[in-house]
Amino acid sequence: MPMPPEAEQVAQRYARRGATDRYSPLQPDVACTLHERQRAMLALWREAGWSTLAPRRITEVGSGAGGNLLELLRLGAQPEHLTGIELLPERHAQARHLLPAGVTLLQADGTQAPIAPGSQDLVLQSTVFSSLLQATTRHALAAAMWRWLKPGGAVLWYDFTVDNPRNADVRGVPLREVRALFPQGRLTHRRVTLAPPLARPLCRLHPSLYTAFNAVPLLRTHVLAWIAKP
Repeated sequence: MPMPPEAEQVAQRYARRGATDRYSPLQPDVACTLHERQRAMLALWREAGWSTLAPRRITEVGSGAGGNLLELLRLGAQPEHLTGIELLPERHAQARHLLPAGVTLLQADGTQAPIAPGSQDLVLQSTVFSSLLQATTRHALAAAMWRWLKPGGAVLWYDFTVDNPRNADVRGVPLREVRALFPQGRLTHRRVTLAPPLARPLCRLHPSLYTAFNAVPLLRTHVLAWIAKP
């Protein structure tokens, strides 16, 4: 089955980016971003009353090379309860090489992925929606994610809210749009992540500058949200 037009376009956009170490966790700004996001994520889980990930069934849309799924395993998720959905074959192959065999990995368009309705405790996405430029695709993917959730489950959302004037291949997703994508959800959110163009030079000077500048809310470009399904 041929990919829908938006999926084809996403693949082309990622191909244009080429290989880069800009997002490697060995970069000091990336390390600071990851640590900040993990602390905020753990706080959201605690507020939701989650004390362990072991029994939770979790699916990630746009699982890439498997980094987030690997992090979930380290936090106590069970391999047989994890599913990753990735559009790009090379990233899917990297994740399959990295992750335990018990983790289910699907190379698929998320809007068409064969996830059973009402089967997941958590569905997460990290900077996927900002790569979808068509409103219809965003709504279709959000509807699929919501459909997969059990009552009492949640979407864990991480994405940036502002446009990048240097990159026409992405578009920010403001908080009001997140609410519109999941109109039945109960949304709790945090502003996180120091603006990357600022974080990179600051962290080259000293990583402690990330925390100092990130204390200014206006300099944070991303939203981390917990969207609970009643």
